[in-house]
Amino acid sequence: MPNLPKLYRALFNDSDRLMALMILSLHAMLIWGDANGLHKALFLCHYGFFLMWQPIMRQTNKLSWQAAVLIVVGASVIMFFNNWWVTALWLASLFALIGGRVFSGESTRERLPNILASSYLLAILLLWVVPKLLSANDDLAAATFLLTYFLPLLPLAILFLSAKHKTRPDAQVANIDFFYTLLIFLLTVIVILGSFAIGVIWKFHYIKLLIIVVMALAATLVILSWLWNPSATFSGLELLMSRYLLSIGLPFEHWIRQIATHAEAEPTAEQFLQASMKELSALKWVSGLMWDVESNKKQLGEPTPFISTFNFHQLHLVVYSRWQFSPAMYLHVQLLTQILGEFYEAKRREETISQNTYMQSLYETGSRLTHDIKNILQSMGTLSAAAEQSNSDGSDDARLIELVKKQLPRLSQRLASTMTKLELPSSEKKSQAKVASWWKGFKQLNSHLQVLFEAPANMPKADIDPDVLDSVVDNLLQNALEKTKLEANILIKVMLMPSQHFCLEVTDTGAAMSAETAERLFKSHVSSKNGLGVGLYHAAQQASQAGYLLSLVDNRNGEVRFRLEIGNH
Repeated sequence: MPNLPKLYRALFNDSDRLMALMILSLHAMLIWGDANGLHKALFLCHYGFFLMWQPIMRQTNKLSWQAAVLIVVGASVIMFFNNWWVTALWLASLFALIGGRVFSGESTRERLPNILASSYLLAILLLWVVPKLLSANDDLAAATFLLTYFLPLLPLAILFLSAKHKTRPDAQVANIDFFYTLLIFLLTVIVILGSFAIGVIWKFHYIKLLIIVVMALAATLVILSWLWNPSATFSGLELLMSRYLLSIGLPFEHWIRQIATHAEAEPTAEQFLQASMKELSALKWVSGLMWDVESNKKQLGEPTPFISTFNFHQLHLVVYSRWQFSPAMYLHVQLLTQILGEFYEAKRREETISQNTYMQSLYETGSRLTHDIKNILQSMGTLSAAAEQSNSDGSDDARLIELVKKQLPRLSQRLASTMTKLELPSSEKKSQAKVASWWKGFKQLNSHLQVLFEAPANMPKADIDPDVLDSVVDNLLQNALEKTKLEANILIKVMLMPSQHFCLEVTDTGAAMSAETAERLFKSHVSSKNGLGVGLYHAAQQASQAGYLLSLVDNRNGEVRFRLEIGNH
């Protein structure tokens, strides 16, 4: 008794064992049911096992009253209208349900129970039930013993070998394939009706009749399989079927061309959607459309009782058709509307990217202007500091006036350039000057700073952008000067390198930056106590856009060296 729950779980929690019990009860009903008067009892047993095994309704689902009524009515019809024709159709249905799962993607070992069950059902149908329809029992009298006692070995093999072929004890029942199930059912019905028709008309021996029917059906299937996907001489039924499904009511290529044209011509996603809906509403089988995008509903045409709903990303589309769509027509419309939805989503992404590009352009322009204004303010701070440090007796007035004469024109020029960038950021123009001319002016303007300037005797002949060099080198100098407020005895050097192309280095003898700061210095904003990071990031971006390369050559205590040079030289 304690082993009963374990036995129950072993038998009834395994779909293959339930299938084996269903077939064994079916065998008992067919062979011994009429002789012993137990046909109805054995059928109820078989029907119960079928309900526990059937792959259509899940066992975990709650049974609705409609399903319960259908089950009771089905059992009643088969019981009270019992004859060999009903039995043949029932066996054909079981064979289709089980045989359709043989074509699933499972391994051979997992398909073995279905193969054995299908073999049994086909054998009992063709060798026991169909001869009863033709009253040809004497033609198979020699096979009666084999059918009665040896054919049940197939379901018994499923029952006792079920646990060995499974790779997982909790394997789920495979879903049925509707197409293969329907195809096998129709083929089985053709065999039954073909055998009956030939047997009634020509009175053949049943074995000969069965061979003729099976061979004719096999030849037909071979011809159909060749026509479905033949050689290069014929496109095949598969291609014709695909063209039919894709071109119901509208050539597929024409629709793609029209949608692509609207996507290219319309500037916004909303205008593209409006034009595409007009294109769709012009089809002869469409009466009206209603679409909803982000709670913005619009309607075109007239509504009808025939409604089809489609959803693609954020687009919700309702199609009002002039008649009820067939399954093939519904698939066709779904494909057309899905293409429309994908194009619309692409237009939305295009608008988002364009907006992000515009915002990035504004951000970069603002960053460059902020960087320029910061450099101007630093220069003005230098003038203010020089004025504060001048002697009260007026002995430094001449030097201060000379400094103001040098700096004010430069500040005025840079302010004017900054205002031009602010007013017309897209029309920013590059100025050009010789290296020698720029170096002379730059050195004079910064001569009051504690900075050492060095240059070779022969200057490079290349043209440079003085605005960019002023901005970037000023930033490097100001950062180095900031370090002098935190560290003593720092020497700052600006050196124009002897090269055919422009190359300038700014070096200070202060402490080195951390490895993390040096790694991210020109890649992103870096917060630093001595001012390095944000300004240098924008300086590097400005230099790169002008065709220069700003890099950190050395970063060690006593020598921190930056290099500005023409890129790709």
